[in-house]
Amino acid sequence: MSKSLFNLFDDVSVKAWKQKIQSDLKGADYNETLIWKSLEGIDVKPFYHSEDFKVLPEVSNAKACDWKICEVVNEDSCLQAKQKALHALSHGAESIRFVFKNKDCDLKTVLEDINLSSTPIYFELQFLSSDFVNKLDAIAKDNNASFYVLTDIIGNLAKTGNWFSNLNDDHKQLEAIVATSNLESVLSVDLSLYQNAGAHSVQQLAYSLAQANEYLNHFNGNIGNHIIFKVSTGGNYFFEIAKIRALRILWDALATEYNSDTKCHIISEPSKRNKTIYDYNVNMLRTTTESMSAVLGGANAISNLAYDAIYHENTEFGNRISRNQLLVLKHESYFNAVNNPSDGSYYIETLTTQFAEKALDLFKHIESNGGLLRMLKEGTLQRKIKESANKELQLFKDGKEVLLGTNKHPNPDDKMKGELEKNPFVEIKVRKTLIEPIIEKRLADDAEQERLKTEC
Repeated sequence: MSKSLFNLFDDVSVKAWKQKIQSDLKGADYNETLIWKSLEGIDVKPFYHSEDFKVLPEVSNAKACDWKICEVVNEDSCLQAKQKALHALSHGAESIRFVFKNKDCDLKTVLEDINLSSTPIYFELQFLSSDFVNKLDAIAKDNNASFYVLTDIIGNLAKTGNWFSNLNDDHKQLEAIVATSNLESVLSVDLSLYQNAGAHSVQQLAYSLAQANEYLNHFNGNIGNHIIFKVSTGGNYFFEIAKIRALRILWDALATEYNSDTKCHIISEPSKRNKTIYDYNVNMLRTTTESMSAVLGGANAISNLAYDAIYHENTEFGNRISRNQLLVLKHESYFNAVNNPSDGSYYIETLTTQFAEKALDLFKHIESNGGLLRMLKEGTLQRKIKESANKELQLFKDGKEVLLGTNKHPNPDDKMKGELEKNPFVEIKVRKTLIEPIIEKRLADDAEQERLKTEC
């Protein structure tokens, strides 16, 4: 289509749009009727215009089409882990994220039949071992492999309330890993913990930036080729796109301060916070749009969440459906065709800027008060996340935050008591911890427990 076609139409100013809207409102207040405030404190307008920008945003260098379908493999058995990985790769997965619970795993067994030279592999270690990472380093070198290790000692402290061993030993192990490894990445920051616990987008960005700053400061910016940010995407479609875009902006700004050329590598998965056991098929709709947000935001690798993951043990059917959702996005919906699909959207560009600015202000506040570790120790971060989570929960209870099939249009014939193969609810385990752990909790948790009590 010729550009000259649009020259036939006069430009419409912001003033003209508002006048027309005000006329259609027939006396209703514009601000009260059409502008709503998000949990982040952002006023969301009914329309956005080029006049909102002093200078129009530049085209980014994002590679939103260059994303990998990543299968999460979480198996205790090395043989089963290998079999599941090979099955996923033969059915459309392009990368694998292994979750290892202990260092006794036989890496040769797990990796021997995978084409390591063409398959990026992520290792999410629930333990801390420089020897284990050294083994990975040797395998990667021999096979020209792209290995990413998710090591996050602060994230483990925040999630469990304790270090892997203790503060000194954890840092010694981490220093050994960073000093000797030539892998694509050995450090990570877990935003998903904050998101699944109820933190809003600005908090997620600021807390993760402060967490990354702890690592940068400790290592004087020398932390390897990449740092991995593990992101959970929620149900607010445009907000999640903007969140991921803002994360890259914030990281680039922080890394520049340390004269570091470390790149930001983002892996994404749907949030658990808005998933439900009732009307569980709606979870497929949620995870589809959440994965779309991750693609359009520019995540490097995207894992999906099976529709029944929160209450069923791992099933091949659930895994196949979740993988196929990503395959449809990539190969049938052409979500691999455009590098910068979000660029130029006045709404998304504005949200991105607002998220980045608000997160930067909060980050500066954290640093001026002693940094992330101090605020974790004092319980300040935990309290702030709880406050945000409770606000969102109240919106859910009031019906303003809608989960279809749960607090809106529930099916009274939907029975789930006999379907729960694993506990989908928060389990409180009394144990001694150094700090109060950050607890993940779904919005529907309490409501579903009450509903289960009424089932015949």
